[in-house]
Amino acid sequence: MSEDNGMDMGKKLGLKVVYEDSDVVVVRAPTEDQLVSILANLLRDRPMSVKELHSFLSGLASEDKIRRALTKLVNEGRAYVLEDGRFTIVGLE
Repeated sequence: MSEDNGMDMGKKLGLKVVYEDSDVVVVRAPTEDQLVSILANLLRDRPMSVKELHSFLSGLASEDKIRRALTKLVNEGRAYVLEDGRFTIVGLE
């Protein structure tokens, strides 16, 4: 990942950049509440599966943490699962 892409991703996800140089950008892993918010924002762009979300957030959150956060969104009525297994935000039909 280039420095610019790392900085952009960190800003887009609302994560604090801990260290950066020309080769790497290190951000602080999100808390559970931050992860729920990040997932909600990502799902506003388009419906995604757990695997798609995990590939986007690889290195920041495990698949299990992503599943727990998605379950929280569904239980709160903020998201739901489409017939094909992808998650989407309520009201974006």
